[in-house]
Amino acid sequence: MELKNAVAVVTGANRGLGRHLAAQLVEHGAKVYAAVRRPEAIDLPGVTPLRLDVTDQESIQEAARIASDATLLINNAGISTGATLAGGDLDEVRREMETNFFGPLAATRAFAPVIEGNGGGAVLNVLSVLSWYHPAGLGSYAASKAAAWALTGATREELAPRGIVVSALHVGYMDTDMAAAVPADQKTAAADVAAQALHGIETGLPEILADELTQQVKQSLAAAPQPNAA
Repeated sequence: MELKNAVAVVTGANRGLGRHLAAQLVEHGAKVYAAVRRPEAIDLPGVTPLRLDVTDQESIQEAARIASDATLLINNAGISTGATLAGGDLDEVRREMETNFFGPLAATRAFAPVIEGNGGGAVLNVLSVLSWYHPAGLGSYAASKAAAWALTGATREELAPRGIVVSALHVGYMDTDMAAAVPADQKTAAADVAAQALHGIETGLPEILADELTQQVKQSLAAAPQPNAA
């Protein structure tokens, strides 16, 4: 997909990776809707603020009505609560799934007809290395990203006949607020991840692996799980 003259909707575009994606899309010559819960807080030059809360179906539908020229949807908005699955707060688990799985699903359902009507385009889902690697301490987040990986694969097949390419971006530790406690030498710059993501969209990659850790984990998927000590 050519990014010049594309019309992109980027959720969670007010900070972190979303902000870099929006800014770089503008540099590529795309029209960009910066889709956030509080559009008045957007201060990024060259973008069009758009109210969109991924947990609010009405706001998603209204955003799809306003951004009726969209050809690219980037499902970037997400949260990490740190909830575990066996003992964590179930409301937090549900909130994480609502944001990280049902949010991208609802946005994809709303924008797929728009993108198809504009001649086709692409959807990018921002996932994680935790789509495949599931540590107990981040069980809720990992479960939501694993579900979003399944969403990506299924909608890739479903939307292909409608001229829509669906891709996934997988990344480990990234230099954003979500990984603030991680040492700097273990994190990838968000601007570099954004550049890789946009290159993947341009070349039609089904999966974009943004760092060495993610590549290693993907390669290890065929290995049998190690047994836990009794």
